[in-house]
Amino acid sequence: MDLKPSDNDAYAAYVETQQGNPQDSDAVVENPMLHIDSTESKRILRKVDLRVIPILAILYFLSFLDRGNIGNANVQGLSTSLNLKGNEYNWGLTIFFFPYSFTEPLCNILLVRLKPSIWLPSIMVAWGLVTTLTGLIQNYSGLLAVRFFLGLSEAGLFPGLAFYVSLWYPRSNAQFRLSLIFASASMAGAFSGLLAYLIVKMDGVAGLEGWRWIFILEGILTVVVAVLSYMFVWDEPQSATFLSEHEKAVLLELLNDTGTTVSANPQLGHSHSFEWRHVKAAILDWQTWFHCLGYWGAAVAVYALSLFLPTIIKGLGYSAANAQLLTIPVYFAATISCLLVGYFADLTGQRGIFTAGCYITIFVGYIIAVAPSRFIPGLTYASCFIAACGIYPAIPGLLALSSNNFAPTSKRAVGMAIQMGFGTMGGAAASNFYRTSDAPRYRLGHGLVLAFAGLGMIVMIAYHFICRAINAKRDKNAESTSQYTRAELVDMGDRAPTFRYKL
Repeated sequence: MDLKPSDNDAYAAYVETQQGNPQDSDAVVENPMLHIDSTESKRILRKVDLRVIPILAILYFLSFLDRGNIGNANVQGLSTSLNLKGNEYNWGLTIFFFPYSFTEPLCNILLVRLKPSIWLPSIMVAWGLVTTLTGLIQNYSGLLAVRFFLGLSEAGLFPGLAFYVSLWYPRSNAQFRLSLIFASASMAGAFSGLLAYLIVKMDGVAGLEGWRWIFILEGILTVVVAVLSYMFVWDEPQSATFLSEHEKAVLLELLNDTGTTVSANPQLGHSHSFEWRHVKAAILDWQTWFHCLGYWGAAVAVYALSLFLPTIIKGLGYSAANAQLLTIPVYFAATISCLLVGYFADLTGQRGIFTAGCYITIFVGYIIAVAPSRFIPGLTYASCFIAACGIYPAIPGLLALSSNNFAPTSKRAVGMAIQMGFGTMGGAAASNFYRTSDAPRYRLGHGLVLAFAGLGMIVMIAYHFICRAINAKRDKNAESTSQYTRAELVDMGDRAPTFRYKL
């Protein structure tokens, strides 16, 4: 076979392993497997956890805080101050998702080509500035402008974080780490209510309403953290100075659980190159669209809850201040659920079963909100608890599946970005589900969320059985892999006969 340097980063490793035996250029190159015991692997992963997960969780916490605080600001008088009419507030929410969704694939391409240590903090500075300026807007046009640019500047974060985790953790350990990061979103919901309750006490300071100070202070906090984060975001295992050379080799061997990676030698590097043909492969891959529809179902629910929970609770008969505080228990329960599901999904290796359980929990929550013939405030509040406990762990489960099942690396980056870009459009839909005229029960909004969650569950059940059938077929034809070199298997990614989909 004739490999060229432009074909793959695997080329360098392939050439290295062929030196001294040029006549055997088509032979399968075996990895020199390291003897790794579970104690050592756990120690190294814990070391990575301490350096990688906290800063990612902080970044996503502030991201979700800054995109969702508009719900808190609205119950404190944003719509009244800006003289919004009809569905103008809903359109202010909706416009965020258009730049956010359509630029996510491009952002992950940039992340692959650029350094994460530069890209992630830089976009954080940008959205922090936009959040701060939101506190100064004076009309509907200003609201549309800041929400558009907030979506544009935040677009690269979550798909970037989900892909970034796949560079550091084996497939079997990914969901709990994603859950740790995504749990910060539910924590952001809880802190958003508490911060809003405290910040609005500044009403009248410098002649500004309390809701404006929510954006100004939270935006300034984001900018400060962003500047500091340049020092704490690492690029990839090979360049991590907190790992020894032996630890790098062990970690890369742990990452080699797909059967397609060339080498665990950190001097040779992992396959992180970008190629445009992988963009095409991701777009045309059958599983991309299953991931998109599955994620859509959960994304509709998570944005419906995060954007409208304060409004829903206020409609139960509470004051604006108490509505802010009553969001905290809901998000606290969601955080615990997210962490527990992520932990046990990794422990058992069962992604699909736990994700299906999350969808069922969402169904139960929204059915309780929709089914009763009369409005019962306490029952509606309970339904928010139950739904949140299914919504927040569902997202890491869906992302873990796509992170596990896309290969090679650049295809994974694009495939996951398409999944989140398409799925995030569910937020644009959810922004218009809860109309003022439907208060306080919001039966139409709850019913639409229920329908989309049902679609997501059906699609992911079908995906599970398709992947299982493909795995069974590859197991049956396992002997046919001898015709490929390891470099070819790397290049084939999830289409390689040695690749097994995680279920």
